[in-house]
Amino acid sequence: MAYLTALLDAMEVTRGEARNLLAEVGIAPGLLDQPAARVTESQFARLYKTLANRLDDEMPRLFSRPLRVGSLKITGISLLDGKNLLGALYRWAIVLRLLQDDFELDIQVGPELTRISLVQPQGARPCKPLALDLMLKLIHGVASWLVVKKLPLTQVDFSFPRPPFAADYQELYPGPVLFDQEVSALHLDSAFMQLPVRRTRPDLVAFVHRAPEDWVFASFKEELLSLKLRDYLAAQLPMSATAESAADALHVSVRTLHRRLADEGTSFQKIKDALRRDLAVQMLTRGRSPIASIGAHLGFDSTASFHRAFRGWTGDTPGAYREGHRQIRSNGYAMEPSP
Repeated sequence: MAYLTALLDAMEVTRGEARNLLAEVGIAPGLLDQPAARVTESQFARLYKTLANRLDDEMPRLFSRPLRVGSLKITGISLLDGKNLLGALYRWAIVLRLLQDDFELDIQVGPELTRISLVQPQGARPCKPLALDLMLKLIHGVASWLVVKKLPLTQVDFSFPRPPFAADYQELYPGPVLFDQEVSALHLDSAFMQLPVRRTRPDLVAFVHRAPEDWVFASFKEELLSLKLRDYLAAQLPMSATAESAADALHVSVRTLHRRLADEGTSFQKIKDALRRDLAVQMLTRGRSPIASIGAHLGFDSTASFHRAFRGWTGDTPGAYREGHRQIRSNGYAMEPSP
């Protein structure tokens, strides 16, 4: 919700409008006041599509002039004629110059790595951080779709400061994410540039119909050690796994485990805390298990330690958080299960 709220702010949606919009797509409006809450991918996609159609802007109010509904389809038609990924990206750079004035797509191909960056003209109004984020996500998602391969990234650069919800970026990008960089850019293996474009017009129709879900939420679970570790830790509950046992299960050394997690912008403890937070929220809001039982299931040695940890994650005690959720539900708003 912290990420979604920041996006709505960037789209210049007032808090009152946001509450109405959330209710319309099946998200409890009260979650706007719960930044640690979670929404599903389909809920996020429905909200985004509703706003894009209503404003006739596929990047709603994120750039100085709207990208009218149909821009993605017309862009896709142009990209399908590219001989390979590099040719498609060059075509995209030209199309983007026709559609907007806020940045240029710059493609620098090196012997080993290629950098795809969003270069803002000198003197132009600075782009909103979430606009740069979603445009890079669109480029990566479409590029992966064109070659029918989930393209791993060696690095993602953002020119804006690290936001409070930075951990969510690890769910969206298959590679380490850095902030306060000179320019917002994707870095990937230059060998991918020669991959042939394998999609057809019928494929494009389905892709556009499902947008933005297919380009925002492509799964890169197989590339990210942090997500493999999260799965392992979840399977061990209520036992408390160690870095040593996790490294052994994931077939890496402890040193490699810590190094690769650092490269992905996280750590063993951060992943463990985030997992327990998400499961705690899910169990408190979707079931009736006693709070003591939830704490024990998550591996806490006492109810008091669970209370302290949960208050640190959300600002509320488990009991207050559950009661707040019950009040939201009593107002008639249903939420989909957490992902």
